[in-house]
Amino acid sequence: MFPDDTLTPREAVRLCALGVLAERRHRYSALANLIRDFVGHVLGPSLDLMGTSIELLKLEGLVEAVDGLGMEDDAEIAITPEGRQQFRALLTARLRSGATELNKLVCALKFRFLHLLGEGDQHDQVDLLVDFYSGEVVRLENLRDRHAEDGSFLGEWLDHDLGLLEQRIAWLQQFRARFPVKE
Repeated sequence: MFPDDTLTPREAVRLCALGVLAERRHRYSALANLIRDFVGHVLGPSLDLMGTSIELLKLEGLVEAVDGLGMEDDAEIAITPEGRQQFRALLTARLRSGATELNKLVCALKFRFLHLLGEGDQHDQVDLLVDFYSGEVVRLENLRDRHAEDGSFLGEWLDHDLGLLEQRIAWLQQFRARFPVKE
């Protein structure tokens, strides 16, 4: 993780692999294709994000081959208890400040695997997203205000982005209502 407890690109791909396996076992080749497909559809083709090796996850004890060796015989791969712990830690990580492509992937992964968390954790993750996007609104408003008098079109562009962020926050707040906090 980065020093601010947010995911690196490699950890985002690791989250994808562990999440797919947290749902059910897959053959090695199918798992690799599912990871590549999801990441590729969210971000487009990216060699930078394809660095997570299933073999490395195996060496670290996060996944295991259940009916063979691994890549060489297209074994069925399952997540281990340690892998489930790692999956939860990655899924509940914060988003990195600034609207990056990595955040787009991490947010998509959170929604892809949110159903695998308990209701309290689901609510907490939606709260985390509301807080993150609220902070982004403040950051962009500050930038807009700093350039209000410079005669550029930056303010109009930022107003557009701010509108999208406000829509996202409203949607998240409605979505959060599905996960009431139990007292």
